[in-house]
Amino acid sequence: MLNEKREFYLALSIQHLNFERRMNLKLRIWRQRDANSKGALVDYEVKVNPHMSFLEMLDELNETLQQKGQEPVAFDHDCREGICGSCNLFINGRPHGPMQTTTCQLHMRHFHEGETVVIEPWRAKAFPIVKDLIVDRSAFDRIVQAGGYISVNTGSARDANEIPIPKIIADEAFNSAACIACGACVAACKNASAMLFVGAQISKLALLPQGKAERKATGRENGGSDGCGGFWSLLQYRGLLG
Repeated sequence: MLNEKREFYLALSIQHLNFERRMNLKLRIWRQRDANSKGALVDYEVKVNPHMSFLEMLDELNETLQQKGQEPVAFDHDCREGICGSCNLFINGRPHGPMQTTTCQLHMRHFHEGETVVIEPWRAKAFPIVKDLIVDRSAFDRIVQAGGYISVNTGSARDANEIPIPKIIADEAFNSAACIACGACVAACKNASAMLFVGAQISKLALLPQGKAERKATGRENGGSDGCGGFWSLLQYRGLLG
């Protein structure tokens, strides 16, 4: 019994030491006052807890900057749970950083003592910089609005349960709807192509019964699926647009 208590308190002590441990990092962050100003990478030195999330690290940096009377780093975020897609950062040359997760779910334990971490906004003409690390991703919203628009006047919205959808189709549509529109596919592509995003949206909308009469027009006339590499032909071949 005594040995078990000793092991328990030893484990607590080790956990406490790990929690208090700090790691020295050099951050190289893109700073830009607005869309019309010239930006540049600015260096900052921080001591961070390895258990922090990446956004918590930026929060702590901003607290330090504000205490010094300096302008905090502007970055986008919302849910911090990997759902909303707002936290779109380019970290060390990769969208969302070294792990296959969103920026808000990335933790500092994936970096090393003394490492230089380069933090930039998405680099794509379709996502103009608003300030520092914040970009305007409203182009994605316009694609969704174009693909999901139905011109027929149907009066008030019907209850979703009134339109029966087989479970297998609902599951397929849900898989496509899992795209959180973070924009990583555009940032990673050298041509800034949104094929993955547009493909997910068209797959989702094509599987559901709402708006099927207009799916060809809404998909093609708004340019979303006509753009890169014969994407329209691929969708037709897969039967997603008729």
